[in-house]
Amino acid sequence: MAGYKETPRQKMIAMMYLVLTALLALNVSKEILNAFMVVNESMESTNQSITTKINDSYAKFKIQYDLSPDKVGPFYTEAQEIRTSADQLVKYIDWLKFQLVVYSERKDSLEVIDLYYHDTIINGKRQKALNLYEVEAIDKYDRVTHYMVRRGDGAGDGAAYVLSAKMQVFRDQVLTAMNLPADSRKVGLITNMEGITYHDADDQSQDWEQHNFYTTILAADITILNRIIGEVKSAEFNAVNTLYSSVSETDFKFDKVEAKVIPKRTYIMVGQEYEAEILVAAFDEKLDATIRYIQGKDQLTDADLANASIIEGQAGMGHLKFKANKEGIQKYAGVIEMVDPKTNKMTPYPFSGEYIVAPPALIVSPLKMNVLYIGVDNPVGISSPGIPSGNIHPRIGHGILKKDASGENWIVRINKMPKGVNRTSISATAKIDDKDQLLGNMEFRVKRVPTPTAEIGGQTDGKIDKNRLLAAAAIIPNMRDFEFEIYYEVTGYTFATIINGDWIPKNVRGNRFTDEMTSIIRGGKRKQKFFFENIQAKGPDGTTRSLNPINLELK
Repeated sequence: MAGYKETPRQKMIAMMYLVLTALLALNVSKEILNAFMVVNESMESTNQSITTKINDSYAKFKIQYDLSPDKVGPFYTEAQEIRTSADQLVKYIDWLKFQLVVYSERKDSLEVIDLYYHDTIINGKRQKALNLYEVEAIDKYDRVTHYMVRRGDGAGDGAAYVLSAKMQVFRDQVLTAMNLPADSRKVGLITNMEGITYHDADDQSQDWEQHNFYTTILAADITILNRIIGEVKSAEFNAVNTLYSSVSETDFKFDKVEAKVIPKRTYIMVGQEYEAEILVAAFDEKLDATIRYIQGKDQLTDADLANASIIEGQAGMGHLKFKANKEGIQKYAGVIEMVDPKTNKMTPYPFSGEYIVAPPALIVSPLKMNVLYIGVDNPVGISSPGIPSGNIHPRIGHGILKKDASGENWIVRINKMPKGVNRTSISATAKIDDKDQLLGNMEFRVKRVPTPTAEIGGQTDGKIDKNRLLAAAAIIPNMRDFEFEIYYEVTGYTFATIINGDWIPKNVRGNRFTDEMTSIIRGGKRKQKFFFENIQAKGPDGTTRSLNPINLELK
């Protein structure tokens, strides 16, 4: 089994990371900082892809283990130990990223989760993910340097040293599993290995921890930690595949013979056929076999032999096929009869199995909410138990249905609905046994995207500090409690206040404060009120909405 190789896209990401790391040593602009966060997102996406490949490797390993637990057991057990260690190390790195944000922002844990973490679906599981764009201290390095390296306050006792020690422990475990020497470069996670040196811009000697985390801004630290997660997953992938390939390198001596049932699938629909391979785990390929079976029972008894169906097999194997005409759990049992070459007598080897027959079913799962919204991309999952996604052909009544960028899920786009119509339906067909079969039909409500709440500094009314109002400097449309990541653009509003008894209104385009407004606010007095009215915002569906007014009073 070949080891994990980087794709051209992953190599490009790594090159961008090196360039951006060098740029961050300078007084970088916001554009460069945003570019760095784009690289971080690409690394997170790559890590998710590697995780999918790792899960596939474990699934193949599990199949071999179920077939031959004695033969595969030692390798499978070691692979599970690698998996546990990798999961623990990744969880520690994710925890470390969280702690860096907490420490940099000087906020408690619950507040950090509420402000900077959002719900997302990663590899089919709903999880909390860090939104680095929302973190205010992403360009600061003083507190993260102290946390990771603690130079001048007990150098060598920072979190980076704990991390490198854990990386080395996992690296040693992977090297052992792959039977590689300690100085092998085939496995990443290399920190302070003999023969590897690190230097700063002044050519002063550094250790790995200082080289990566000393005077490194928070955005770079998060990106570096995500890169290390990628190295952990790559090492896990290589180790597991090495162990998997080692299974075929050993000879296994059977001390007994058993019948095996290998079903093609155990979940089928009405009208399909159940198929399975019946075989003996160890046999002489020159010997033929007679297979007797009966449906509806867990065990074939002597009394059932007269009514049992017979299959003539070859080389200890026969092909079993049932027509699925009845829904529910279906059982069968039988024996394979072969001549034992040692005793020259017919020897029976019993077997049994079961499968589920289900009616055709269509599952259409909105990935955000239980409604579809006009003018935005609505991600949905469309599947049917037992049918590959590539064989399903969905249709929509009103709107456009297309694959998303991953090619795994679907996007519903509804730009306009007929007057008086507020529902649409999604149906699907699939080719089953060379016939197109309707899987089902599901109906959904269709709504306009809700109107956002206009906010300044997170407020819609009440008292506000003058400096906070000046720092806000704009009206922000906030989609409260709405799962979609959509954005409204404030196109204009009216600003007004009372100065020396006179009502002073100002019409403004866009969402930003004008220089004149800023001057008025800066000269404002305690308890002076400012009014932001007639706020207009354009949504992703192309419609213009009137937002709530904002009334603020200086403290």
